[in-house]
Amino acid sequence: MNAGTGLAVALAATAGLAGSVQAVVMGRLGDRIGAVEAVAFSFVLSMLLAVSLLLVARRTLVGIGEGLRAPAWMWGGAALGTFIVFTITYATPKLGATATIGLLIAGQLVMGAVIDRLGLFGTEQIDLSWPRVLGILLLAVGAALSLHKAA
Repeated sequence: MNAGTGLAVALAATAGLAGSVQAVVMGRLGDRIGAVEAVAFSFVLSMLLAVSLLLVARRTLVGIGEGLRAPAWMWGGAALGTFIVFTITYATPKLGATATIGLLIAGQLVMGAVIDRLGLFGTEQIDLSWPRVLGILLLAVGAALSLHKAA
């Protein structure tokens, strides 16, 4: 594993931890001010943080203009991100963090496998091996079981 791959693995694992905390924090904020309001508030702060990071890292806002020139289908990531954050904000207080995150990850793995298998969105095609299929099935069972709350 090269240094770039190692960093990618570390970042992905850390983002997974952060995503679970985000689900709970957003759920609490949504309970306090409303789910739609919490998502809007979150994205305003996210925009301010992202623009600040861009200015510190690149000392320019040119990258935003480059994004505007990208194919429109690539802008869908923003809409999908909004949907994901709204969903965790709404679902976590109702289902709990474990069930919400389990279902989210199960869905991500299923769609990730479809994307890999078909090479969608310009990605490399990766066959579905039996360990991948088994892993997805086990996670789906785990997500379903996590819906059960102990009495």
